[in-house]
Amino acid sequence: MRHSIRIGLIGLGQRGLATLTRYAVIEGAEITALGDLSAEAVENAQQILSSQGHKRVPGYVGESQWRKLCESPNVDLVYLCTDWSSHTRMAVFAMQKGKNVVIEVPAAMSVDECWALVNTTEETQRQCMMLENCCYDVFHLGIMGMVEKGMFGTITHCEGAYIHDLRHLESRWRTESTQHHMGNPYPTHGLGPICQLMGINHGDRLISLVSMTGLNNINNTLIRTELGRSILLQFDDHTPRPYSRIQTICGTDGYAQKYPQPILQLEGKEPLYNTQAEEFIYSFQNKKIKRIIEEGITLGVENTMNYTMDRRLIDALLNDTPLDMNIYDAVLWSCVTELSAQSVALGNQPVEIPDFTRGNWH
Repeated sequence: MRHSIRIGLIGLGQRGLATLTRYAVIEGAEITALGDLSAEAVENAQQILSSQGHKRVPGYVGESQWRKLCESPNVDLVYLCTDWSSHTRMAVFAMQKGKNVVIEVPAAMSVDECWALVNTTEETQRQCMMLENCCYDVFHLGIMGMVEKGMFGTITHCEGAYIHDLRHLESRWRTESTQHHMGNPYPTHGLGPICQLMGINHGDRLISLVSMTGLNNINNTLIRTELGRSILLQFDDHTPRPYSRIQTICGTDGYAQKYPQPILQLEGKEPLYNTQAEEFIYSFQNKKIKRIIEEGITLGVENTMNYTMDRRLIDALLNDTPLDMNIYDAVLWSCVTELSAQSVALGNQPVEIPDFTRGNWH
């Protein structure tokens, strides 16, 4: 067992600095390199490290210096908090240099990029995980525990979304990217937890989608699985609608939904709402993960989903155990970005979804 994972963090904007702060309290994690386009951003990160009682680390500034970070012998894991368009090329290069990689969402912007990530991961035998923190939402974790016990019967349909009014977001590159995207540019928050609930890539797979984008770039994407189940994804970041990821699960023996209010209906039982529903669902969380969530709360971290995700990641790398999410999850959840836009461009026609596992989903 290793004693620490040495991390090179690339991308020191708001998300990157929050990650840097969070990793100060994650045992077994050590920041050993910092990279960004901006010297000021790197210096800000160095100041955060100093305030946490850590020494300054090598900083890599500029358009191409991130490559030198990936080549550093003092880095085991490259952590990418850069803009979407750079994720795949950076991840591929880092793996080719022998590094494990984790990538902010989405992992890739096209099917070709998805295949590049899969091929490189398989060729190099490196770990590559997308940082989908919504898979550590306490509601989802409780539902996962109930699904494992068969309490919903056969799952037939799920709904997820990313509905978030971002019109005043400071990161203009992000809002401009979504504004000009014809499909769903940000599908993984809704789709990731659903695929885990449905056992996608583990007994079922996504086979096709149909997508429609209306006024103000509001997108609805309907996905079909090999077993005939359905998934509805929504995207809307340009209207005043309240924040929602919907998180609906429909089964032959039960129904649950998180937004706009928690609801649980099990066959033969009275429906539960709000706090009653939450308390019942939360009681089915995985005990090991629940302890990590409680640890994050005790430490006062800003977001327990992020803390739980990162702590689970570091523990797995230290102990050489499987990650909670793998490369096939990353690319499958990300490919909807391009495929939904293709469907819209074709007049809302069905588009096939590749099998990135090459038949190993059974």
